[in-house]
Amino acid sequence: MKFSEKWLRSWVNPALDQVELAEQLSMAGLEVDDVTPVAEAFSSVVVGEVTKCWQHPDADKLQVTEVDVGADEPTTIVCGAPNCRQGLKVAVATVGAVLPGDFKIKKAKLRGQPSHGMLCSNSELGLTDDHDGIVELPSDAPVGMDYRDYLELNDVTFDVDLTPNRADCLGLRGIAREVGVLNRMAVNAPEVPAVTVAHQQHRDIELIAEEACPRYLGRVLTNVNVKAETPLWLSERLRRSGIRSIDPVVDITNYVLLELGHPMHAFDNDKLSGAVQVRMAKAEEKLTLLDGNEVTLQDDVLVIADSEQALAMAGVFGGESSGVTTESQNIFLESAFFAPAAIAGRARRFGLHTDASHRYERGVDPELQRQAMERASQLIIDICGGEAGPVIEAKADRYLPQPQQVTLRKERLARVLGIRIDDAQVTEILERLGFDVVSDADQWQVSVPTFRFDIAIEEDLIEEVARIYGYHRIEAAAPAAQLRMVSRKEAHLSGSSFKNLLVDRGYQEAITYSFVDPKHQALLFAESPTLNLPHPISVDMSSMRVSLWPGLIGAVAHNQKRQQQSLAFCETGLRFVPERDAENGVQQQAMLAGIRAGKVQLEHWDETERAVDFFDIKGDVEAVLATTGEAELYTFVAEAHPALHPGQSAAIFKNGKCVGYAGAIHPQFEKKLGLNGRTFVFELELDAIAQRRLPAAKPISRFPSIRRDLAIVVPTQLAVGEIIKAIEKVGVNHLVDLNLFDVYEGTGVADGYRSLALSLTLQHDDRTLEDQEINTAVKAVVEMLTNEFGATLRE
Repeated sequence: MKFSEKWLRSWVNPALDQVELAEQLSMAGLEVDDVTPVAEAFSSVVVGEVTKCWQHPDADKLQVTEVDVGADEPTTIVCGAPNCRQGLKVAVATVGAVLPGDFKIKKAKLRGQPSHGMLCSNSELGLTDDHDGIVELPSDAPVGMDYRDYLELNDVTFDVDLTPNRADCLGLRGIAREVGVLNRMAVNAPEVPAVTVAHQQHRDIELIAEEACPRYLGRVLTNVNVKAETPLWLSERLRRSGIRSIDPVVDITNYVLLELGHPMHAFDNDKLSGAVQVRMAKAEEKLTLLDGNEVTLQDDVLVIADSEQALAMAGVFGGESSGVTTESQNIFLESAFFAPAAIAGRARRFGLHTDASHRYERGVDPELQRQAMERASQLIIDICGGEAGPVIEAKADRYLPQPQQVTLRKERLARVLGIRIDDAQVTEILERLGFDVVSDADQWQVSVPTFRFDIAIEEDLIEEVARIYGYHRIEAAAPAAQLRMVSRKEAHLSGSSFKNLLVDRGYQEAITYSFVDPKHQALLFAESPTLNLPHPISVDMSSMRVSLWPGLIGAVAHNQKRQQQSLAFCETGLRFVPERDAENGVQQQAMLAGIRAGKVQLEHWDETERAVDFFDIKGDVEAVLATTGEAELYTFVAEAHPALHPGQSAAIFKNGKCVGYAGAIHPQFEKKLGLNGRTFVFELELDAIAQRRLPAAKPISRFPSIRRDLAIVVPTQLAVGEIIKAIEKVGVNHLVDLNLFDVYEGTGVADGYRSLALSLTLQHDDRTLEDQEINTAVKAVVEMLTNEFGATLRE
């Protein structure tokens, strides 16, 4: 919300300077982002009047003028502006003036004619980008007056960044009300008398979508001169609020929006047919907007229509076919209350963001429509002429927001704030905020005004009391609390424990959005149903993730573009899988995911440079699973996944149930996802790995361990993991360790086979093992390997 300081002080004028006023607003929750001058620095520019004007004798596009600047004699100035003419009041930069950009005005000769100054345009004074001609001032502008004083340019614009709950301050009226409350001052709001009704011409209103629009007011204004010029005071207030002047009718509706915080719209009444309808759009209904773009509407979009067609997107944007032009004479003026839920997200859906939608999405005062109508009607009649008809109102009381009744307990207020504020002071604060207050011994019964639709519960009132009382006045005190142990199962593993493990292995924790690009997600999970957001933040954040991979892949791609060569990220978070039987139609699963790309480690003189491969990511997953104490329950099975490379993809099973995947991103997706080179990922269901087997202490054997090595030859395609699990299942007595320590392919081993060297360590708790026992155990292992895998001992 932008507004000028002088405009605010015309409503309420506290004894504070600019800095103090900005600080006061910020401390009250209305954060002032910026305070900027309303005009660039310039000097010696005065109001002048062109008394004579004739063609330059040696230049077709130049004129020689005599300008009265309040001096003893007229000043001769050569001007090339097409709108320069006799009798015009203008802004004159006299000799010695300094304009924006440190441009100094000196005496000069233009094609032989002396020129002692310059007639200025708004662009040359740094006020606007308008290059059409010199400034045309009203006829009553006082000649010789300093131009900065005439336009009150020694002013600043406040830019207030409002939180979404404070939509009541999206108008100067709301800001002034806050300043008045903070300084215990009355607010001098302009009076808004009812406009005299001069005729009975009107247009009926059919309120079809009552829930979306429970109140709609309309008025016909006839004989309006849209070609009239917007007054300088009004266009200046718009400019200082960041709005460009267009035509008087549009300027007035924008002015009311800034002044009262209530959006309005004007239609050309002669272009309307039949009654005005407030209804939902028909499916696939077309509407050409004021900017010339045609949009296709859905049946959840609220529109203003007549008996033939849609005229405007309600609360968002007007339509071209019914827009006011310079040829319009009769105006239909609307002032409505649209429910925030009916407007929210509609503008963003069509790539729009308007001042009206910004306010309606957050909520406007449901009692402000008639005042806004009367204010706009009066301004139009004063500036453009015309006669006003009666105000026609259509209303559905059952859908209008009802005033809230909120109870504020005195003990609760003191406990939350940590201090006690005098009851009379609390009552005064609430009443100055516009609340109706009834107090008794224990509490306040507060009736909330309609413009404060953000007040709904007791804590809202506590916040209001605190910010008006002043947070800086609440003394800091150490909180008093009782500490107690929280029960926690020792067997439960938290997500943090897994992340800490991965961080120790060189990962960095990432936190990515739950909203992802639907195109990227469709690449990776083409067959998975997704949940699309009806009102996304942006197009590339419009789908809820079905995996943590898209966010992590985006993080890797972002870092690779910044020349990072070794990347490893991990994340815990929810994935969202549409499921009809789940709560709200979506199943939320907690997941643990990781991603690695680039080099295993950065360059080092003592280490060989190597790129990350599948076994690096598999090792990280095995380390995670080892923390459960049940690593033997998990198996890696070669299995295809649509996002992963078919030859480097594994499903992770626990007791026959798939609990995750690991592998390399499919090469055909790498370029489309912005990846540079091979990228490896894994993802596990947290609930499936969150329980661990608690360690059980047992005596350490005092007797020697015996190691036996086996070298077996097996087919190359046989997985070593299957062999090791088979040996463990044989149930060899006293086997305490099993390890693969060598793999060999080459001379002495047939093609298609490889040699595996395994070590078996045996140990008894109570005695030394005998050779016969050891040989029997080794023989049992060899027989099993021969029978199940066709393995042979290597000679």
